[in-house]
Order: sequence, then C-alpha cells, then structure tokens
Amino acid sequence: MHTVDDLRKILARIDSRGYKAYKDLQGAYVYPGFTLFIDHVQGDPFATPSKIRVRVPGGIAKFPPDLFSGRVRRVALQDFLIREVHEAIRHVCLGNRGIGKSGLIAIDVGGQEVLERTAMVVTPQWVEARLSLGLPAQGRTILGRQAEAMLCQEVPEIAERAMKWEHVDEERARAFVDCVDNQESIRTQLDTLGLVAFIADGAILPRSSGASDRPLSRERAQPFRAPASLRVSIPILHPVSQDGRLTHSLTGFGIPTGVTVIVGGGYHGKSTVLRALERGVYPHVPEDGREYVVTTEGAVKIRAEDGRSIERVDISGFIENLPYRQETAQFSTDNASGSTSQAASILEAVEVGATTLLLDEDTSATNFMVRDARMQALVHKEHEPITPFVDRVRELYERHGVSTVLVMGGCGDYFDVADKVIAMQDYQPLDVTKEAQRIAREYRTQREIETTSPLSEVGSRIPVWESLDPSRGKREVKIEAKSVDAIAFGHEVIDLSGVEQLVDASQTRAIGYALHLASGRLMDRGLKAMVQGLVELFDDAGLDRLDPYHQGERHPGNFARPRAFEIAAALNRLRTLRIRE
Repeated sequence: MHTVDDLRKILARIDSRGYKAYKDLQGAYVYPGFTLFIDHVQGDPFATPSKIRVRVPGGIAKFPPDLFSGRVRRVALQDFLIREVHEAIRHVCLGNRGIGKSGLIAIDVGGQEVLERTAMVVTPQWVEARLSLGLPAQGRTILGRQAEAMLCQEVPEIAERAMKWEHVDEERARAFVDCVDNQESIRTQLDTLGLVAFIADGAILPRSSGASDRPLSRERAQPFRAPASLRVSIPILHPVSQDGRLTHSLTGFGIPTGVTVIVGGGYHGKSTVLRALERGVYPHVPEDGREYVVTTEGAVKIRAEDGRSIERVDISGFIENLPYRQETAQFSTDNASGSTSQAASILEAVEVGATTLLLDEDTSATNFMVRDARMQALVHKEHEPITPFVDRVRELYERHGVSTVLVMGGCGDYFDVADKVIAMQDYQPLDVTKEAQRIAREYRTQREIETTSPLSEVGSRIPVWESLDPSRGKREVKIEAKSVDAIAFGHEVIDLSGVEQLVDASQTRAIGYALHLASGRLMDRGLKAMVQGLVELFDDAGLDRLDPYHQGERHPGNFARPRAFEIAAALNRLRTLRIRE
C-alpha cells in the first residue's frame, strides 16, 4: 500500500514521458480519509478511460445503517450517492486537459429510473465509488502536473463532497431512499390485491419532450386521477404528501388482473399511460411524476419486430398452416414478419415467466391483433394462417394466468373479451366498462372466433451454448454496448430496438456479459432456468461477477442490473443462437 506522496513522486518521475509510463500508477494509495485504487490504466488518450475506485471507511463516511438496511434501501442509497458524486464532478472537475479523453472524470449515473449499479457500493465497512478517469496527455506525452491536479485535488474533493454523511443533504437522502422503499413495497402488494399495476392520484405521466424523459412541468401537465370505481388505497412504509396531506397510504388507479383495454381518441393519453406502465417495472427518482406508477415485476411490453430472428419457437397457437407446409411448432426464421415476430415475442416472454403483457395497437401487426367479419368473409380461414390475438387473449389469462393491458383505439371487437375498458379523455381515465359491454351486446360482432385448438403449454427451450461466441479476432471476449438497444457480441450485433423496457446502456452492457457468463456456468439448462440462475447469482454475488476477468477486488466496469426478461429477449435475438432439437 502506497501513500499519496508516493503517487506525487511517481507523477513527477513520469511527467513528459510516453503515455505507457502511466502504467506505473497502478496500485493502492492511502489518502487522509480514503484509499484510492488505480485498477486499470488506459493504453492511450483515446482508449477506454482508466478505472479507479475511491473507498471511504465506514467510520469516516458515517452513513446511518438504516439507510442501507436490506437490498432495496441499499440500492436506493447507492443510486442517490452516484448522483451526488456526478454533481460533485460537475462542480469540481475542470474538464478537458489535453487530447482524447484527457481530464475526464465520470461515474456511471442513471436517468429517471433507480437501478442497481456497480458504480457504487455501500457496506458497513466502507463506501466505494467506481470512477472512469482520462489520464491527461498532449499527443502521447504525459501531462504529469495535470494528472496530479486530478488525482490529488479533484478526486479528494469529490470524495469529501459526496461520500461523507456530514456533507450530504440528510433530508434529500432520506426522502430518496424512503421513496424507493415505498415503491417496492407497493410492488410486493400488487399480487395479493389482484392488481397488475397501480398509478397514484396526482401522478404526472407526460414527459417534457420526445427527447427527454423528465416530467412535463406541473403547470402544463394534467395530474392523473383514478376513476372512482377502480380507486384503491395501498399502505406504504413511509408517509408522503398526497392531496395536500401527509398519509401512510396512497390512493390511485388499480389495474386488475385479467384483460384491460385502454381506449380513447388520439392525443388523449392512451399510449402515455402504457409507456408509464412499461417503465413502472423500475422504481423512479422522487419528483419524476411517475414515482408512484408501479407495475408488476412480470410485465413485458410486446411489439411487432419485422426482420428479427426466431429460433425454434412453437407459434402454432397463433400461426399455423403456412404456405409450403412451413413448420410452426418449431418455427425458425432470419427475417420474421410483424405477425410471426409478435407471436414469438409473446411466447418467449411467457416461457421465462411473464405474468402480464403490455401491447399498443400502434406498434402491433394489424393482422395479428384482429380480423374483422368482412375480412373473414373475403379471406376464408383455410387461407389465413393467423389466429388473431383477440381470440387468444382470454385464454392466456384463464388457462395460463397471463394478464394483458392493451391500448386499442380502432377496434371495438376487444370489448367482447375485456374485463375492464378504460377510456382516456383529456389525459384522465374513465371506467367505461359497462358502456362497452352494452355496446358489445347491442352491436354484435359478426366475426367468427378463429381458434381451432387450445393454446398449448409453453415449454422451456435449451440453447446450444456453443452458438454463443463472444470472440472476435484475437480477443476471446469482445462485448460492447453500442447503445441502449444494440450489443456487439463477438462478430454479431444484437438488435434490441424492439425491447422497449431497457432504459440504460449499462443494462445493455450487463446483458452482453450475462449471456457470456451463462454460457460458461449455466449450460444444459432451459431458458427459464438460465435466467433464474442469473437472477440468483446477482442476488448472491452482485453484478461484479459480470466482469469476465473478475478476481478479488478490482473495478468491475459499468453495469446496471437488467431484468430476466430483457436478458432472455437479447438471447432470443442473437442470430447465431441455436436451440436443441
């Protein structure tokens, strides 16, 4: 273990030398009040930034134990502190000093959702921030004095501002942790209450713009208000203000299990509600407007994805009798249509445990959703391979326990199969179930139900793990998150643009490495057992295990926890995937 004075001496010695001399910095350095670990030094100023860890002993950090008691509160506090470090960096760091990434100090900070991340660890023994740092250079010449300013002035000030309880806003910290704790408490109650989602009265669902996930200002937004017939009250762990009073329970819209259809005119908020439900599988930061929009953990958004690959999925319950006798009981294609992709996505989600499907007609294949009476009269069933979703949605719930929340603005045939019909009018929900049922009786549909046999149980496919090859060139493992919706996995690029519940590129990065980890540790398991094995591993050992070079203590990289459903979705979209016969 070295001292900060040793670090200064090394920087003075390597000043003005070639960039590779920065490698001499790797190691641990004891500062007054914290320890700096320099785990990885980049090879040149344009390479991936260097990786450092700043660890403050628990006796100096002094964060109250109740703020990180239990997994939910610990994840919440860690997320809060990541945001505090990010703000401290903005105030302290001078920015670019040289070429490439010179002068960069960064932490993997999130958006409106609260996610478990590797960027911060809080334990009773210490608090540790994992940072990226661009060691400064001009050309390939080390700028030692600038590096000293970063490591010996800026990093200590960041630790002082953001990693000690005495300098953190106590009220904000507790409000943040308690808010996340409340959201997860509501989620644990949904199943007992017979609900798939809850939207609190007063929630602000619209976003400020199409390019921002921040809430629309309260001056412009219409606060959400539950219809009286579907208003429920759910107890929470920590009191909050609602309707101007402090309360230990929240009232709001309880969306029941079964089939819920959301209708309404254009621009009245149907899709806005569904997008809030999609994101409601994650807790949100206070003041997001959707912090008390809570969706069941097993909710999966489904959409059509023309061109995606499908590998040995039994879609025969939705599509059979294709031309040229193409097999649908073990359907494979490199270029799916809208209908085959949507059918496969539903069955893949159910395969790994989805309990609720979220669909929007705007992103669905029309011929998959419904065939009206006139089309049935023109194109007879023997020439139509698709059994539309409208004829399976009740069976999915009654026989398989899978609920559906569906946005439908153009087809009233779903009134016949809906348990609840909600009309959005001026961004407010109205319970129009009785009116929809009256209309369904009065205006009888002339269409025929097109199911010919029951929907079979969804089995668990077993991947051929040799078909997951992350190597490229001389690299045994080459995995990179190109964006939130694309993973470079060896020679392949996994397109996740149709997987709409991913919210952070660090989740995408984690998925890539999770697939690699599963291929080595969880062979010979079905898909459901594979993703469950990853969930258990994350619970027991944390996300650090995603680092393929994990050994002892080191910076694990920037990972955020993905759900099991998105891990499975990525695997199913890997074009080299092969499934055992």
